[in-house]
Amino acid sequence: MKKQSRKPKAKRKSTVAAPVHDKAQSRRAFLRWARNGALALPVVGVGGFLTVQSVQASICEADLTKIGNGKPAIVQIHDPQCTLCQSLMRQTRRALRPFDGDTFSYLVANVNTQEGQELARTYNVPHVTLLLFDGAGELVEVLRGTQESSDLRPVFAAHLDQFGASS
Repeated sequence: MKKQSRKPKAKRKSTVAAPVHDKAQSRRAFLRWARNGALALPVVGVGGFLTVQSVQASICEADLTKIGNGKPAIVQIHDPQCTLCQSLMRQTRRALRPFDGDTFSYLVANVNTQEGQELARTYNVPHVTLLLFDGAGELVEVLRGTQESSDLRPVFAAHLDQFGASS
C-alpha cells in the first residue's frame, strides 16, 4: 500500500467582517438621542414645575402663624396617614375652588408635628376636623368628621361672607 500524501489544509479565513465604523450609523444614533432628549426635556420640566408648586403649596398650608393675620382661616387638623383626613382634605379643597384664595387662608395642621399637636390640644379636637377662624384668630366654628364638598361650600361661603372675604 502506497502512502498517500496529504496537503496541509489551509487556514480558513473568517467570514465575519471586522466592524467598520459607519459615519451614517453614528449620525443616526446621535440624531435619535437628540430627538429623545428634546422630547423628554419638556416632560421633565413640567414634572419639576408641578412638583415645586406642590411643595410650595404644602409649605404655605403648614404655616400656622397665618391664623389671626387679618384674613379668615380654615384650618384642617390632619394626620397624613389617615384615609378619612385625606378624604376631608380633597373635599375641602374641592369646596374652596370657587372662592378667591387671596381673601382667606387654608391651612393644614399636621398632628405629626409639634405645632399641629399644640393646635389640636389647644382647641381639644381630634384629627379629621376643620376649624374656622375669623381674621383676628378667634375660633368661630368647628366641623368634625368627613364632609362632602357640596355640604362644605355653603358653610365656607357663610363664614367668608361674615368676615368680608367672599369670592
